[in-house]
Amino acid sequence: MTTSENNRVIIPSELIGSLPRSAELVEAQRTHKDGELTTDQLALLQENDLRNVLFELERTGSIQLTDGELTKPSFFNYPIYELAQYSFSFDDDHVITITYSNEHMQRSIPKLIKAPFCYATFAVDYLKTAQKYTKYPLKQAVIAPSVLSLVYTDETIENYSREQFLDDLINEAEKDVRQCLEAGADKVQLDLFSKINLNKTLLKQFIEINNRMLDRFNENEQKKLGVHVCSDYDEDNKRSSELDYFEILKDIFQLHLNNFYLQLSSEKDPERILSLISKLLQPHHRVFIGVINPKNQHVETAEEVRDQVLKAAKYIPLEQLGTTDDCGFSPYNDDESITREKCYDKIRARIQGTKLAEDILNEIL
Repeated sequence: MTTSENNRVIIPSELIGSLPRSAELVEAQRTHKDGELTTDQLALLQENDLRNVLFELERTGSIQLTDGELTKPSFFNYPIYELAQYSFSFDDDHVITITYSNEHMQRSIPKLIKAPFCYATFAVDYLKTAQKYTKYPLKQAVIAPSVLSLVYTDETIENYSREQFLDDLINEAEKDVRQCLEAGADKVQLDLFSKINLNKTLLKQFIEINNRMLDRFNENEQKKLGVHVCSDYDEDNKRSSELDYFEILKDIFQLHLNNFYLQLSSEKDPERILSLISKLLQPHHRVFIGVINPKNQHVETAEEVRDQVLKAAKYIPLEQLGTTDDCGFSPYNDDESITREKCYDKIRARIQGTKLAEDILNEIL
């Protein structure tokens, strides 16, 4: 339970992670890709952008910050991005393509063609850079190993079995999380990829793979671990998965960690989801419900957020309740679908609305 000195219950409110890059940084990334900007020059611009973001996040009233994932190529491929041209192929027929119907774009998960599997970049590098520019607690987002397990689904590399690959993957994923904890991350959040055509079998495999990694952490360490899950519905109500979000959540709560960051504000029937959560919730769990919709240009009011929290409190014990955003605001480094200023306004509304609900709920305790 999070309480103050007078035993007041505090409802924590946390970012998911990503924020839009500045227009200057997006242009610099394109220039760097074209070979007209050096890697060192790009890194300097990224750090300047990061410094500005951390300063502005502090001004929103956020107690815990993130680096906005400003220097990641994307939230899911950062560990292997630098190895793409050496160890992976995008040309094979078995490459998994994710289509975002509302964004009219596609993203691909490459295929491993060279063993052994390894990370080129670990998330602790992003964390340590951010720590240079703020004294606030920092959450670090990492990609769940289950997502990266999709780069090698068939045994196409000679003398390299799927099980050998999974051993290598789990070792690297553990290192990714553990290094962040050791470097002082306030939380480490696993990101699950929602835009994959999940079926019951694949979802079960995902849970098993993630738990293989999570079981390497003790109970105290698991208190600092969380998972972020989005619904797979787009704004036009098209679904990318065979499974309903309701069905997915039933298995997600089998993960061996404490914190769950769940999309809710954009759900058409949030009370159906809340009712399910109330049945799945264990005493050591905390559920951060999404009260902000990053896909919607509308800036929520503090009162709208307050009302969502009050509704959730009917299903989730106050000492196990938190708030967050449905998803990251900009999971890819070329995403300019929402302005940074609007993100700050939404974050501010989340903080203020959570506090309004907290005041009301503490009065009736």
